[in-house]
Amino acid sequence: MSPLPEAPRVQSSTASTTSPRVPRWLRVLLPAVLILVWLAGASIGGPYFGKVDEVSSNDQTTYLPESADATAVQERLSDFTDGDAIPAVVVFSADAQLNDDDLAAIDERLAAAADLDGVDEVSPAIASDDGKAAQAFVPISSDAELSEVVAALDEALSDGLPAGVVVHITGPAGFSNDLVSAFAGIDGILLLVALAAVLVILVVVYRSLLLPVAVLSTSLFALCVALLTVWWLAKAGVLLLSGQTQGILFILVIGAATDYSLLYVSRYRDELIRTESTWTASMRALRGSFEPILASGGTVIAGLLCLLLSDLKSNSTLGPVAAIGIVFAMLSALSLLPALLFAFGRAAFWPRRPAYAPDTAADGAPARGLWAGVGRAIRARPRVIWALTAVVLAAGSIGFTQFQADGVSQSDLVLGESQAREGQEVLGEHFPAGSGSPVYVLVAEDDLQAAADVLLADDGIDGVAVTADTESGSAPVTEDGVTAFGPPGTPSPDPTVADGDVLLQGTLADAADSTAAEQTVRDLRGALDDAVPGALVGGVTATDVDTNDASIHDRNLIIPVILAVILVILMLLLRSILAPVLLILTTVLSFGTAMGVSALVFNEVLGFPGADPAVPLYGFVFLVALGIDYNIFLMTRVREESLRHGTRDGIVRGLAITGGVITSAGLVLAATFTALSVIPVLFLVQLAFIVAFGVLLDTFIVRSLLVPALSYDIGRAIWWPSELARGAR
Repeated sequence: MSPLPEAPRVQSSTASTTSPRVPRWLRVLLPAVLILVWLAGASIGGPYFGKVDEVSSNDQTTYLPESADATAVQERLSDFTDGDAIPAVVVFSADAQLNDDDLAAIDERLAAAADLDGVDEVSPAIASDDGKAAQAFVPISSDAELSEVVAALDEALSDGLPAGVVVHITGPAGFSNDLVSAFAGIDGILLLVALAAVLVILVVVYRSLLLPVAVLSTSLFALCVALLTVWWLAKAGVLLLSGQTQGILFILVIGAATDYSLLYVSRYRDELIRTESTWTASMRALRGSFEPILASGGTVIAGLLCLLLSDLKSNSTLGPVAAIGIVFAMLSALSLLPALLFAFGRAAFWPRRPAYAPDTAADGAPARGLWAGVGRAIRARPRVIWALTAVVLAAGSIGFTQFQADGVSQSDLVLGESQAREGQEVLGEHFPAGSGSPVYVLVAEDDLQAAADVLLADDGIDGVAVTADTESGSAPVTEDGVTAFGPPGTPSPDPTVADGDVLLQGTLADAADSTAAEQTVRDLRGALDDAVPGALVGGVTATDVDTNDASIHDRNLIIPVILAVILVILMLLLRSILAPVLLILTTVLSFGTAMGVSALVFNEVLGFPGADPAVPLYGFVFLVALGIDYNIFLMTRVREESLRHGTRDGIVRGLAITGGVITSAGLVLAATFTALSVIPVLFLVQLAFIVAFGVLLDTFIVRSLLVPALSYDIGRAIWWPSELARGAR
């Protein structure tokens, strides 16, 4: 790919005022059509912000690999139970023992709850051994609106309870409702915070009112059209969409579209100074912006599509969803924004309109200012600067080994208050902590007793039952220790048999989302493999185990692939081998520092219980793919300047020219990702900090000091093996 031709830096007044060979009607019509097309797309896509929950799901089993045991068990549950209801565990507790009147009032409340829409058959209350609590199981239909049913259930159960008796709704339905509530503000508060942060930064940077509106319109229109596309793909079953993916899509599109827009605005402003015609300035700005924006967006898309290699569907589906967002972010920055700015003309920058002054823009690189000063410092002491910054970054990355990414319990996923978490704690005080979230074991009918013996022999299992036939009333189904699990009042029914299999339910002694419960599942799988080959273990805890294992596998596979793909793209873009290798190494060093500092903040300052195994993977994807953007913006301009002025002068000039716009872009991207922290979900809060801190690190340290100083010290050999390394201009 040959470099794009550059117009002469100095133009005569006559040349600059001559009308381009484009009819005036076309110069008016083309921008107007582009604006109308994007406006129509945004008008259609805007209403879909309130409809995302129609095509999204936060059920972990939906995102498991098809080969996972928990997935296979989940697919067979409807053969043994009535429908695919989500179980809620209701816990009634008091400081004193519950008397007969208290228990009667609890049964009365449960009877009222059974009449609610969306609630299936409710079990009777079961008193605890200490007499201070009672529990009941309330299946909630998967077709019902979970948050509405849980709210109605809470109200029905609380109304008229004896004084001192408190009710909590926990179990899978309770924790799922917590997640639904946490993501409730994703369409409103997340977007408002992100857009407000970007608006403030743009107003401060450009000291203009109209320009920030044009840039934000570009981002928002891109998001509307991207969401419209993703919604229909999810509706058709082509993509899976969750609240987590939705939040990342919103932030990524706003941040990326704004970054690309800032690059174009910078070029456009420079060209307005060099030429009097806004059409000519637009065309030249497009030519200068097209290659870096396309390379930057292409790098991000390539990194995101590497997630398709993931076994975990929550990872693999994020790749195409986010890639679609980046595509529309690039398209809007290269079509809608130029059209808007051309329509506004120089007034877009009011009150600081760029005046036509070709003589002052002849050199192209500012001789004064912050970034010109940084360039002079690098010219004077390049080796000292890059060595010192590398040492500082390496020291910060030491804490990487302390980053705890082995998974967290379900009760820790949502930050702040949680009725389900409080209910789980109360449940553990009076009952086996795993009540309501059993381990499911799918086994052949002939192996029922052998599998039951394995479960009963494990200290992590408090009791074993078999899912039973609702029609019969025969003798107990196992010889020792196993009770039948059937409808209330049905004595010792026969086990339900489907395709020659039966379903055992093991009550966990520990909370279903605890580390101890996960170890119990792993131990059971090992023991069952020996005693009953072919037995499958599923349930809430098994789903967590399979999710963590798949996530770790994905992390170890995808990170090296992303590095290789981005390295190839950089080699093609920069026509060099050495420069891309060094850029990748500096970005990886920056990522290590971001993770090391994050580990310190999460463990020692915020006291987080750990992190999901996917957090480092997502952090890597966004930091490397997005962080390399700023190196692309810098090095493509450095190469352009090097072709005219030589490598070392080109590095200093490129830094001075791009310093302001890249810094603004980094601040915008960090601010948009910080907005993710308004959603009280541990995963998103951690990702927000890692990416925001890492982007700022890339912006102010890596791109501003390390890369320019290292490249300057190496000199023209940085372009090896291209002709530019041999001094070609």
